[in-house]
Amino acid sequence: MKSRCIDLEIQGGIIRRFTDLVLDYTGTLSLDGTLLPGVAERLIGIASGLRITIMTADTFGMAAEQTKGLPVDFRIIRIGIEKADAVSMMGGENVIAVGNGRNDVPMMSRAGLSIAVIGPEGVSAELIHASDIVVRDICDALDLIIHPLRLKATLRD
Repeated sequence: MKSRCIDLEIQGGIIRRFTDLVLDYTGTLSLDGTLLPGVAERLIGIASGLRITIMTADTFGMAAEQTKGLPVDFRIIRIGIEKADAVSMMGGENVIAVGNGRNDVPMMSRAGLSIAVIGPEGVSAELIHASDIVVRDICDALDLIIHPLRLKATLRD
C-alpha cells in the first residue's frame, strides 16, 4: 500500500511532512451531534493524502453513524490525554490536529500542526492559546490542508 503524506511549508520556509490528520468530532466536525455541511466532501478529498482519525467522547452518541462510509478511523475516547497519547503514537510531529474543546489541548501540544476551530458550539480559550492557527469553522480548517498556500501565508514569519 502506498504511504500517504503531504508536505506543507511551515514557518520560515521549513517543509514539514504530515502523515495523519486527527480530528475531534463534537463541536468541531458537528453541531449537536450532526456532521456539518461540507465536511464529508472535504474529508474524502483529504483522505488521498493523509490518514484521518476522528477521536471523540461522542457526547450525542451519533458520531459513528454520521461518519459511516467516510475514509476515516474512528475512536471513542474518555479524556483528552487519550487523544494526546494517540497523536504521539502516530508520530506527533507528523500529525495535524484539529479541535475546539478543552479536552483537545493535550493533543495540540504533541501535534506538528494544531488548528483550533471556532465552530457553532464555540472554542475553549485554553485551546486557542495551545494552537498554531485559529479558524472560524471546520471547513476553513480543512481548506487550509486542501489549499496549502493559505497555510503558508498564515504561518509566514
